[in-house]
Amino acid sequence: MKEFSKEYIERLNTMIEQHDTEAISTELKDMHPADIAELVNDLHDDEALYVMRMLDDETAADVIVELDEDRRHDLLELIPNETIARQVEQMDADDAVDVIQELDKEDREDVISHIDDVEQAGDIVDLLQYDEDTAGGYMSTEMIVVNENMSMPDCIKAMRRQAEDLDEIYSIYVVDDDGRLCGIFPLKTTITNPSASKIKHVMEPDPLSVRTDTPIDEVALDFEKYDLVAMPVIDSIGRLVGRITIDDIIDMVREQSERDYQLASGLSTDIETSDSVFTQVKARLPWLLIGLAGGLANALILDGGEGEQDLLTILPGMALFIPLIGGTGGNVGTQSSAIVVQGLANGSLDLARAGKHLFKELGIALLNAFIIAALVFIYNWFVAPDSDPHRALITTQAVTLSLFCVIIFASLFGSLVPLILEKLKIDPAIATGPFVTVTNDIVGMIIYMSVSSWLLQVLLP
Repeated sequence: MKEFSKEYIERLNTMIEQHDTEAISTELKDMHPADIAELVNDLHDDEALYVMRMLDDETAADVIVELDEDRRHDLLELIPNETIARQVEQMDADDAVDVIQELDKEDREDVISHIDDVEQAGDIVDLLQYDEDTAGGYMSTEMIVVNENMSMPDCIKAMRRQAEDLDEIYSIYVVDDDGRLCGIFPLKTTITNPSASKIKHVMEPDPLSVRTDTPIDEVALDFEKYDLVAMPVIDSIGRLVGRITIDDIIDMVREQSERDYQLASGLSTDIETSDSVFTQVKARLPWLLIGLAGGLANALILDGGEGEQDLLTILPGMALFIPLIGGTGGNVGTQSSAIVVQGLANGSLDLARAGKHLFKELGIALLNAFIIAALVFIYNWFVAPDSDPHRALITTQAVTLSLFCVIIFASLFGSLVPLILEKLKIDPAIATGPFVTVTNDIVGMIIYMSVSSWLLQVLLP
């Protein structure tokens, strides 16, 4: 994507202020819609609207599709519904639905009522009924469809007629007289079998397809598994209703990755760098408050009574290892949860195999815990945390045993939480964020203080 310098933006702003339409048109003439969208993202609302008015409906439609979602939402509020309707007519049905969904209910109905192409308006209304996270919500109704009983000449005529309205042709879909999907017709067949009597004799039968209610995550896994560039979508009785293309899947994967990354970073909602201060604070503050609550809980554990206070007085060296206990537990838990979340996302792990994974995770946790605890023990053996040798030994044993227990707990807890969230139909990416870290901090501190108290009672005369 083209990068626009500050000087270029300032020069374009000057053209806009001077209403130099000829110069602006020259600048925009040879630019790709994605580059124009990038330019519009950098302009103020009034300047962006001026640029959009300079474009024909087809180019404007392509630019709107390429805009960032937040920026598109803001601009659509400023563009008359009649203009939006003209531009929507130039879009594929799935892109038109994405744009119309940015509007409120009243504006949606108004825009659809201004679409002159009744067939396209009907397709848009039909697509709006599907859940946006399913195959139906992502599919497009623009495709080439032929009947299985067509002869080769009739098939070629139908393909030519339908291809006029398509930008990309991936597959030719074959249906029976009831509209049910029954095969795919490879384009090279028109060359290798030009004299075929009927399409059904040369088509590839039983193509891979998905139903309209299939979760889009599962569709993405099929695209990856079978190296697909397009996939037909059928309804509950097998009728062909649309297709999903690889560009739709790429967009979905990118959006999902961004959302998961933000969840894992402790952001409660999807935000952009261009969002207002209030919006960003609203997205960041909830998990920061949870982290604050966790920190205060740790403070209460350390100052929870005379026993804990006496413990730190008798073994002052324990205080040096509080960050180590909390940090190690948080890191281990985040690693374990990230592996489970990744496995759930790419299909290599499911709930049916959860028990096997937890057992394997326990083995990994025991090995990691032994190695880390041994290293800490060796460190403490040579760098005594207390001047009194007996108390130093107690502190060393307390830190080593506590760290061993914390690593095992954090590994199992970090693996179990995303599995539970998946079972509850909640995005498991939450488990890789502050939730696991804060919980491991609190539990780790409880384990540390409990183990230390027990060893103090047993070993200190």
